[in-house]
Amino acid sequence: MNIPRSSRTSRPQQVSRSGRLARTAAATVALCILGGVGSAYAYWTATGLGSGSAVNGTMQTVTVDALVPGDTLQNSLVPGGTADVILRASNPNPHAVTVYAISGNGAATADAAHSGCTTTGVTFTPPTLTQALTIQANSSVLLTLQNAASMGTSSLSACQGAQFTIPVTLEVRK
Repeated sequence: MNIPRSSRTSRPQQVSRSGRLARTAAATVALCILGGVGSAYAYWTATGLGSGSAVNGTMQTVTVDALVPGDTLQNSLVPGGTADVILRASNPNPHAVTVYAISGNGAATADAAHSGCTTTGVTFTPPTLTQALTIQANSSVLLTLQNAASMGTSSLSACQGAQFTIPVTLEVRK
């Protein structure tokens, strides 16, 4: 069988061109994928130089005082009755703080002029705060806790006219 030379050579050249085209296309796609991955890798692993700093400060204690000069009583405590508790909360911090709770922190005591008042009968009922109270930086607020102090009928007569110290704790946060 004699195949003409022109038809023998043209067919292998066509296969060779399509195979080369397919290999070139595959290589191009592979290079694009590798180039994209390489760029992504370079982007995510790049480092730089610089400096930064942060300071973790310590919050100063918010103080609580009762009846400081200039504060006045709203009502008096009598046996079997209730009265307001007045507090001045002072925030010495350079940032505002928020009061979340008020609680009692010990027994009530009478002032020094009423040393015979050993059984005061005074109790403190801390209020439930329905909303937090903010004390601005470097300032103080006057808090009136309505009917938070009560005096039982077991109080001694020596307690008449006494001022009572009721230790309280404020829960504050920045």
